[in-house]
Amino acid sequence: MSSASKKSMIKARRWLLSLIVALIIWAFIWGIQWATFARPPLPEAVAALESDDLVEVSKEPWLNFSPVEEAPTTGFIFYPGGRINPQGYASLMNPIAAKGYLIVIPVMPINMAIFDSDVADEIIAYYPDIDHWVIGGHSVGGTAAAIYADKNPDLIDGLAIWASYPADNSDISGTDIPVLSIYGGEELRVNDTSIGERKHLLPEDTVYIRIEGGDHHQFGAYEIEAEEHLATISRKYQHEQIIEATLEILKSISR
Repeated sequence: MSSASKKSMIKARRWLLSLIVALIIWAFIWGIQWATFARPPLPEAVAALESDDLVEVSKEPWLNFSPVEEAPTTGFIFYPGGRINPQGYASLMNPIAAKGYLIVIPVMPINMAIFDSDVADEIIAYYPDIDHWVIGGHSVGGTAAAIYADKNPDLIDGLAIWASYPADNSDISGTDIPVLSIYGGEELRVNDTSIGERKHLLPEDTVYIRIEGGDHHQFGAYEIEAEEHLATISRKYQHEQIIEATLEILKSISR
């Protein structure tokens, strides 16, 4: 092989190695961006993050909504949906807190509640004055909440699942806690069929509510792509029904 051919081969190998390194770096950066991305809140949710005469909002150590007039005795731990900024639920949680309940929404590892379903342990320990706890969540957050309720029946007094269902290994059918399962009629994955297939995992007296015209993403107020919007009702109307149903389970606990 001539000297020129050797130099050409070495140059080609170096180019190929540089290309491989560049692709690895790109893939790493893309992976970090994907893992850490969270859908940002819409303006109505951002507005609900402001404290007022009824609700005090704080962001440490978690996102908290607490009634101003009277110290709450019932709390609602809410696990956000996958890759959704917890602030995207503020416009739902603020009015619930205004009725006298503490709301706590933790930030999850890489924005996936399934990776820290036991964070409720820390929350419950942090608020010793709360007598009763309801846990809930949206989408994968609801699945993670059911996992926690299954593992900790002595700590949880109620479960509220939004647009979700329990994992096959989470069976709380034998408990006597009230359970709410609420979902949209325009859901793709969480629908009458998928909910029905898992009814055996929840108590017989579980309250099931189907919001006609509601969809998966209107269980919060965060940015989505146009093609993801499937609801045929307004976000405001869907939120009103979610808030009403969630307040009912909280009221049943605190009576």
